[in-house]
Amino acid sequence: MNLPNVITLSRIPLMFVIVGLMYYTWPGAATLAFLLFIGAAVGDWYDGYLARTRGLVSNFGKLMDAMADKIMVIGIVIALVDKHEIPVALALITLCREFLVTGMRMVAASKGVVVAADSGGKSKTVTQLIALGFFLGAPMVSQDGFYLFHWDASRFVEVVVKVGFIIFVAGMALSVWSGYRYISRNARLVFGDDRLTP
Repeated sequence: MNLPNVITLSRIPLMFVIVGLMYYTWPGAATLAFLLFIGAAVGDWYDGYLARTRGLVSNFGKLMDAMADKIMVIGIVIALVDKHEIPVALALITLCREFLVTGMRMVAASKGVVVAADSGGKSKTVTQLIALGFFLGAPMVSQDGFYLFHWDASRFVEVVVKVGFIIFVAGMALSVWSGYRYISRNARLVFGDDRLTP
C-alpha cells in the first residue's frame, strides 16, 4: 500500500465525516465540512500527481481513485437530497450513471482490464465537485458567518445555492454524456466480447 493509494482511500471515511458535519449546526461545523471537502478535492489531485511523479501508478490506484470520487459525490448528493437542496430526479440520474459505469468497470476488471477515467469522466468529476463546493459553502456563510459577524447573508446564500445547482445540472449532463462514451466504447466487452474496442 503506497502513499497515493492511502490518500485515495482516505477520501472514503472522510465522506462520512463531511456528511455527518452537514447535519450539525454548532459553530464551525459547516466551515469544517467545507474545509474537509476542499482537502479531499486537493487530495484527489495530489494522489494522482504523486503516483505519476514517483512511478507508483497501479491498476488498483486507477480503479480506487475513480471509486473514491464516486463514493464522495454520491454520499454528499444523498445528504443534499435529504436536506431538500437537490431534486430526487437529478440525484437518481447521477446515481444510475455511476452504477452503470461501475458495473462496466467490474466486468472489465473480471477480464483483466482496468478502465481508467478519460477526459470526459474527469471533467464530470471536477464539475460535480465544484457544484458540491458551492452547496457546502452556502451553510458556511449563513451559519458560521452569522455566529462570527452577526450579519444576514440570506440573499447571498440564495445566489450561491442557485449557482451550485446550475453547475450541478451541468455536471449531470456531463455525467450522462461521459457515461454513454464509456459504455459505447466498451460495448463489446460489456456484452460478452473479451476485447476492448479501440
